[in-house]
Amino acid sequence: MPRSAPVKMVTAIIKPFKLDDVREALSEAGVNGITATEVKGFGRQKGHTELYRGAEYVVDFLPKIKLEVAVTDDMAERVVEAIMHAAGTGKIGDGKIFVHELDRVVRIRTGELDGDAL
Repeated sequence: MPRSAPVKMVTAIIKPFKLDDVREALSEAGVNGITATEVKGFGRQKGHTELYRGAEYVVDFLPKIKLEVAVTDDMAERVVEAIMHAAGTGKIGDGKIFVHELDRVVRIRTGELDGDAL
């Protein structure tokens, strides 16, 4: 089967309460599907301290949402912009976006490839 449009994977780590805003923004940008996973991690924030029953302890890993969106090459920048605007609060811990090439995408049911498989 001939290859179709090149495909990129946009992976974003965002604050959990921003998930609905980002999902809506991606839908408006023309994204057909996303995968969201609850994850934990830290970046420059290095976690924070909390008080529990009078004892202070450090929370190293903060709850985040990892979004994965496979899109055609020409949609990647629009998707990045949509995530940035919807997920941004202007505060530390807003997250990161990673964009990378996908060598191949195959729709299991039909065998369609790359952009056609999305």
